[in-house]
Amino acid sequence: MKNELVSKIDQSTAHRKSREQLSNYVLRRLELLLEFIQIAFDTSHKNHVKAFWSLELVCEKKLKLFVPYLDQFCEVLPKLKDDSAIRPATKICLFLAKSNHRKNGISLTHEQEHSLIEALLDRLIQDEKVAAKVYAMRALFVLGRKYNWVHDELKTIIEQDYANHSAAYQAATRNLLKKLHK
Repeated sequence: MKNELVSKIDQSTAHRKSREQLSNYVLRRLELLLEFIQIAFDTSHKNHVKAFWSLELVCEKKLKLFVPYLDQFCEVLPKLKDDSAIRPATKICLFLAKSNHRKNGISLTHEQEHSLIEALLDRLIQDEKVAAKVYAMRALFVLGRKYNWVHDELKTIIEQDYANHSAAYQAATRNLLKKLHK
């Protein structure tokens, strides 16, 4: 028989309300967090994508709870293949980058920063959906404040890729290029 967490994940949908209900369920029962994260990180699990959808919201609300799982996240990030998991994963990267940059935020190790940078750069040059690319760009911009070479790479990639994308991607790119040229 399925346990309650797996059943809740199974019943969840991509709708914001459903994802919030699942993330709140996990946040109220922190003893389930490890199992929840294991499901999200197990790309062979039938509900790993659904778990990632709500994991994004867990991280948005309580990012510090995610710290013990950062090394695992860095390992799984480049292995993600499903667009529906890649988008929330890149958004989690953005949360991590912003928090790492803040004075009282979480602290990523040098290895974790470089794992995120490498995975995010790969996402930018791969054929990903616009939302994932935009989150990757924004996270790289923040991480590039510490590593100047990241801004150089980011600028090169998005300038070369600019004409090949939608108006939404181009708008995000223009905005970021303005910041990079300051």
